[in-house]
Order: sequence, then structure tokens, then C-alpha cells
Amino acid sequence: MSFYCLPHQSSILLELKQEFKLDEPGESSKMRDWKAGTDCCLWPGVSCDMATGHVVSLDLSSSSLEGPLRSNSSLFSLLHLQNLNLAYNDFSSSPVPSEFGQLSRLTHLNLACSLFSGPIPSEILRLTNLISLDLSYYFGDPFPYCEDIGDYYPNIQEPELLRRLAENITSLRELDLGGLNFSSKVPESLGNLSSLTHLSLYGCNLHGDFPKTIFRLPNLQSVKLRDNDDLTGSLSEFHSGSNLLSLELSSTKFGGKLPNSVGNLTSLNVLDLMNCMFSGPVPYSLGNLANISQLLLGSNEFIGEFPSSLGNLTQLSDLDLSNNFFHGSLPMSFPYLLEDIYFKNNSFTGPVPFQTFGNLTLLSTIDLSSNSLNGVIPSFLLSSASLQSLCLDDNQFIDLESITSISSQLEYLSLNRNKLKGSIPSSIFKLQSLTSLFLGSNNLSGRVDFGIFSELGELKNLDLSHNALSLTTNVSMNISSLPKFQYLVLSSCDIAEFPDFLKAQNELVTLDLSHNIIGGPIPKWFLNISIMNLNSLSLSQNFISGWQETPSVLPWKELVLLDLSSNMLQGPLVVPPMSTRYFFISNNNLTGPIDLLFCNISIEVFDASNNHLKGTIPQCLDNLDGHLTVLNLRRNNFHGHIPQFCSTLNRLSTLDLSHNQLYGNIPRSLIKCQDLQVLNLGHNQISDTFPFWLQNLQQLKVLIVCSNKFHGPICCAHDFVGFMTLKILDLSHNGFFGNLPSDYLRNWTSMTLSDNASENPFELEQGLYNDSVSIVNKGAEMELVKIPLMVFISIDLSNNKFDGEIPSSIWCLRSLVMLNLSSNNFSGHIPSSLGNLIELESLDLSNNELSGKIPQQLTSLTFLGYLNFSQNQLVGPIPQGGQVQTFPDSFEGNMGLCGIPLSRKCETPIPSSNDHYNEKSDFISGFGWKAVVIGYGCGLLIGMVAGHVISSRRPDLFFKVFGVRLPRRN
Repeated sequence: MSFYCLPHQSSILLELKQEFKLDEPGESSKMRDWKAGTDCCLWPGVSCDMATGHVVSLDLSSSSLEGPLRSNSSLFSLLHLQNLNLAYNDFSSSPVPSEFGQLSRLTHLNLACSLFSGPIPSEILRLTNLISLDLSYYFGDPFPYCEDIGDYYPNIQEPELLRRLAENITSLRELDLGGLNFSSKVPESLGNLSSLTHLSLYGCNLHGDFPKTIFRLPNLQSVKLRDNDDLTGSLSEFHSGSNLLSLELSSTKFGGKLPNSVGNLTSLNVLDLMNCMFSGPVPYSLGNLANISQLLLGSNEFIGEFPSSLGNLTQLSDLDLSNNFFHGSLPMSFPYLLEDIYFKNNSFTGPVPFQTFGNLTLLSTIDLSSNSLNGVIPSFLLSSASLQSLCLDDNQFIDLESITSISSQLEYLSLNRNKLKGSIPSSIFKLQSLTSLFLGSNNLSGRVDFGIFSELGELKNLDLSHNALSLTTNVSMNISSLPKFQYLVLSSCDIAEFPDFLKAQNELVTLDLSHNIIGGPIPKWFLNISIMNLNSLSLSQNFISGWQETPSVLPWKELVLLDLSSNMLQGPLVVPPMSTRYFFISNNNLTGPIDLLFCNISIEVFDASNNHLKGTIPQCLDNLDGHLTVLNLRRNNFHGHIPQFCSTLNRLSTLDLSHNQLYGNIPRSLIKCQDLQVLNLGHNQISDTFPFWLQNLQQLKVLIVCSNKFHGPICCAHDFVGFMTLKILDLSHNGFFGNLPSDYLRNWTSMTLSDNASENPFELEQGLYNDSVSIVNKGAEMELVKIPLMVFISIDLSNNKFDGEIPSSIWCLRSLVMLNLSSNNFSGHIPSSLGNLIELESLDLSNNELSGKIPQQLTSLTFLGYLNFSQNQLVGPIPQGGQVQTFPDSFEGNMGLCGIPLSRKCETPIPSSNDHYNEKSDFISGFGWKAVVIGYGCGLLIGMVAGHVISSRRPDLFFKVFGVRLPRRN
């Protein structure tokens, strides 16, 4: 029998087979059928040149090869190879052999996702005949080898590889380097690869501006640049006749306007611009993309109404416009092949043209959440035969029309946070395929027997929270007939006892029974539900008194979040499972110490505030594996010294130990808490001097040490610059003394910015925990939580022994909302510069030794809700106009004051506005050069900081004010 395969070629291949450990027999492997005595040209994955008998193509992709590819491998003896594919194997983290450079005839080389390690050898550059090169590493690929990057070659930086490839292998048509770490710019020389058809550089850590010349390559069909967070660029003009089929730029910093010439890309199948920085209107020419199937424009800054030409895209199956600024009505015409529509987080208004959706016979997913859509939800939409997922969360829909039929294919229905009223339609309980039903935060009413959900056998996720429903949870039927829930949220459902049906629930991952009227102890059987699965449990805002049988440690093996706050729990502080990361048990009646078992839990947020806990705070809490970010033990009975937090690890962002009986000094280890934002040690017995060293904490926003035994000056230690990020400072009710020099507050830049330029509170990161602090404002205690906390700028130095003049530079702190300097020994005049604190709502200067007149400039404080100048030595007329004279009790104890609202009339006329102008002129002319320099410096600082913030965070505001359009920052 004659073979096409040369004998020595067959021997080489059989030697290659012996180099690897093949996986179990059931695994797929092309090599398994390679056998001596047969024609190797017929072996799986092998192709030969039939004229010469040499092996010219070897495709071993996905062949379950396991073991290193060594430099002396017989593979490198196949010198006639033109096509080599080793993708999707496990080469055991061996280096990429430089011997690949010996295979000089190669035109196609594919090493994708093969678990090599180390850098790409320069010998690859010798393969000058390559027209296809794939060295990619597919993150998240379904192949198991691609799921863990470990120490494989994607971690190796290859900053010069791209440039050298473009300069040495000039015949490349297909180049896929996705997932490699270049940490470099894209070289201009890539634009010289005139034969290039496919370019894939996604997830390569590229930065800088992408060369526009690459988009102009004549044969280019596919460009994949997604997941390069620092790669910038814009789209050039596209000429008619372009061959481009796919353009994927998602999760980059590409931006600018979408050019009108995008309509010339008539062959385009995929346009993915998700999560970029494109802006402006979407061009009408988009309707020319007759072949497009995926149009993904979500998470940009597009504005205006979406063009009606959308209806021309007859091949479109996937449309994402979410997270933009589109407004107006939804398009009336949609392509009939649409399967998925995502319009969430825009400003679409009015009723939805549901009849149009009803004509889309292939439509599977609709997401219109977070808009301002209204009206009723008609039955014919829900009866669409193909519809599987409908999300209308966060709109203003008012009713579910009387529904007679709903698609049997519907699996996901979410109508959270609307204005739906009436009862739950009975037709919903006929949805045999429904797995997720979310009706939370509406106005639904009526009594619901929970047993009715037994009709939905596939239901896994259910949210009925925050309606006016009255839920009967102790169902009359067999509890085992109910679905096995995974996500069950029954918050605010008027539930009075622990539901019996939970006894049969063993697959729960999330359970929320908060904001109900459940009383009595937690029953013993409750500790047995879903022990191996439960991840999140909330029983907060009930009337639970304790445990029927108190466990030493709670039993749930996978619990991450446990919220037992705002109940009536008594007894010791229960120990959560070792898996717990978020533990809330505030606002109860717990007693006793913190168990040392807490030190074995890698807890991140621990809030046990507002209880009756006692003992010392365990030092070992600082050793929670570096996980602890929030510790709130406010309003308990702890005593002793404050532990040395951050002595080794430093993730702590909030430390609130206020309202206890702690004493000693503030531990200097806090200087290592570089993430600390909130430090509240108020209402203890701490005896220390002012912690100047805390200025080195670059994130510190709240510092409260009121009602302690602090003493000494707060100004001015050597090298003390000030708190550049501080927003709330409360030093009240201590023994501080000394004066406040005029330049003391000038560097407190977080208080100097005007409200428009300050940090946008709605952009603050929202997590599972909201910081809160209590302060005295307008004479009463008030609590501030996360968002108000960041915008309520306040200074409270009251009830100390400060003296000297109030510094005129205090006007630099233009964001101040509350200023309390009462009950000190301040003297001199009230600075007229206080009139520049235009955000001020509360001003208390009472019980000092201030003299002179009340400045007329204070009448410009239009937001004042509280003012107190009582018990000073002020004289002259009370300024008229504004709100100053509207506080009748604010001037007592100043025998020299006169005018409204006091009964004492002034002997001389109250100054007019002209007198005010002359007074202001005299005031300005009386400035010495030092005061002018100080004012200039303060203004310059404010200008620089505000200018930076406005230009970087609010370029639109900068344009409105100055008429200059700033370039977008990278």
C-alpha cells in the first residue's frame, strides 16, 4: 500500500504525540487516532502537500493537549509547515519556544489561549510570510483554560511588540493579539499594513490616541479595540465603498461626534460603541446601515431624539441605547427582526407605542427602565409570542390594563418602582415559564394569599416589597407545593410572624423580611433554612425580641450580608457566620461585650451602634485580614483606650466610636489609615491635644471630637498646612484655646469651593453602607446621612476658650453651611467678609466678647435659617433688609444694639444703602497691604481650585460662563 505521507514525517508526528499527556479517554483529542502504519496525511488535523508528502498544515486546536511545549520538540522539525494551530490547549505555563522562528514557511500561526507563559519571543518576527497571527488570550472564554490568567503571558508587558510586528511582517491580513498586555500606544506603522483585513487588540492595556490612518486601510473588515480603558480617539470620515463589517470600540475613551459619514458603512454588521465618550445627536444617516444586526450605543452622552430612520434597519436584531440623554417619545417604527431592545436610563417620556412592539414577532427582550414613560401596560404586549424578558422599572406607569392573556414564553417580568395600582392581575399566575417577578415599590393593594404562587412552578425570584399589600404567608396548602425560591423580597408587606412556608425553602440565596411587624423571638426552625445557600438575610425594621434559642455562632455557611438592625433584640451580641462581610445590628437593646470570635471573621462593615454594649473594644478588630472598612460602635457603653487601628493594615474608611466612655489619646496608628474619610470620636472622655497629624489623611472629610477633654491650641503646629479635604469639623465642648490667625483656614480647599464647583453628591459611590453623623445645627441636634453629609459643610468650635479676633479670611470658606463659634472669648469686630458666605444657613457667634457694629454685608445671607449674636458687646443699629432682623431673640445681651426687632429705637438714622456703599468704600480703603495680599492669595487659590474642578468635572458649565469649549480630559 502506498502512502502520500513521507515516513520521516509520520515519525515526527508520532514523536510529537508522545510528548504530551492526553486527557481521559472521553476527552476530545485529534492525536488519539494517530497510529503507526497508516497514512499520516489522513490523520485528524494533518494536511500534506500531496506532491511532496510533506506535512504543510497541522491543526491541533482544542485537542486536550497537556504538558509543556519544549524547545527540542519534534514539532520544530516540520520545516514545511505553512499553517499551525495550537489554540485551546494546556501547555503548562511553559515559555513560548523561540524555535517557532525556524518554521519560516508559516503563513498562519494560532497560539490563542494555550497557557504559555513569559514574553513573546522576538524570533516570531522572523516569520515574514505570515498573513494570519493569533496570539490572543480570551478572557472569560468558555474554555476552562481561559478563566484564570494566573502567571500566563498576558501579564507580561510587550510595549514594542506591536511596532516591531508592523515593521517586520508587512503582509499581515489577520492580527489578533487580544488580551496581551502592551501598556503602550498604538504605533502609526500599523496604518502601513495595506493588506490588513482583521485587527483585534481588545483588552491590551493600550493608551494614547488611536491612529486614524488605520480606519482608512482599504481592505479593513473588522476592528476590535474594546476594553482598553485609556485608549482615546475619534472616528474619521468614512468613504463610500468601505468593506468594514464590524467595529467594536466599547469600554474605551473614543469620543466626539458620530460622523454623518457613518452612513457610508453599508456593509456593517456590528457597531459597538458601548461605554465610550461619544456625544451629540445620532446622525440620521445611521438608517443607511442596511446590513447591521447589532447597534450598541449605550453608556455614552448622545442627546436629542433618536432618528426615525431606525425603522430602515431591517436586519437589526440587537439595539442598545441605554444610559444616554435621549429624550422625547420612543420611535414609532422598529425593525421587524429585533430580538433585544435596551433603552434604559434615558429621558424618554410619554406613553409607549406598545402596538409597535406587539408587531415584532421575534422580540425576546425589552428593557425601558429608568425613563419617564407613563400610561398603562396593555395586554397585547405581554401576549407577544416571543417575549421572554420585560423590564419597565423606574418609570411612571400607572396601571396594568385588564390582561386576559400573557405570553407563555415570558420568563422575566420586572415592574419595580412605578406607580402601578390595584391588585396583582390573576393572569400573571398563569405564566408557567415565569422565573422572575419583580413588582416592588408600587401602589399595589389588597390581600394576597402567598399560596397562589404555587401555580408558578418555575418561579425563582420574587419581589413584592413596599406596596400596600397585606400578605398572608401561613398558607393553607402543603408548603412543599410552593416554588423553590432563590431571591425572595417581602419587605413592607404587613407580615406579622415568621412565614411557615420558609421551613421548606432550602435554595434561598437572598431573603428580605424587613420593614414588617414581625414580633417575638426568632424561632429555632428558622436557623435551619437554606443553611448551605443563604447569602443575604435582612430582618431589619421589625419588632423581633431575640432568639428562641441563642446560637453561639449563626449557622449559615455562605452568608455575606446580615441585617438585624432596628429591632428589639436583647441579650448578648450574636456572632455571625465566618463568611459574613456586612453585619448590621444597630438600634437594638443588646448588652455585654464583643465576643473575641469576631476577630476570626473577615468582616468589612460592622455596625452595632445604638445598643447597650459594654467592655473594651477588642484590639484584635484591627486584624480582620485587612477587610475592615467601616466600624460603627456609636452610642454604647464601651470604655478603655481606643485600639491601635491600622497598625498593620489600612482599609478603614469610617470609624465612629462616639457616645461611649473611651479615654486616653487618639492612637497615632490612625496616620496609616490612608482611606479614612469619617472619624467620629465625639462624646467620650479622651484627653489629648489637637491631632495636627491627621492632615496627612488625604481622604478625610469628617472630623468630630466634640465633648471630650481635648486641650491646647489648634494653631499652629510646625508644618501644619490644614485639612484640604475636610467638609465637617466639630471641636465643640472641649478645652481648646488660643487664636485663629488670618491665614489658618486658607488651605481648607474642600470648604472654599462654591456649590456649583464642588463634588456632585449624586456621583458619590453608593454602597451597602451610608455614613451618618449627628451635629448641632440651628440649636438642635440633627443627623446627616451619606449625600447630605458630603454637601453640608460645617465648622463648630463652640464652647471652648478661643480668643482673639475672628479671622477675616474665613470668607474663603465659601461652601460653609453652618458656622458656630459661640461660647468662646472671641473679641473685636464681626468681619464684614462673613457676608460672602452665600451658602450659610446657620451662624452662631453668641456668648463671646465681640464689639462694634453688626456689618450691613450680612444682609446678603439669603439662606439664613438661624442667627445668634446674643451675649456680646455689639453696638449700633441692627442692619435692615435680608433676614438678619427676623430673629428676635438673637440680639439679647447686647445693650448697645438698637432698631428692629428690638424695642430700643436708634437715636441716629439707620444707614441707607448709600451709607452702606460709603462704609464699604471706607472699609476697602482702610485695608492694609497685608490684608490685600491675604485676600488676593485666598481668591487666587479659590480661582485655581474652582477652575480646575469646573473644567474637569463640569466643562459644560465652563462653556456657559466663559464661552470656551474645553477639550475632554483623558
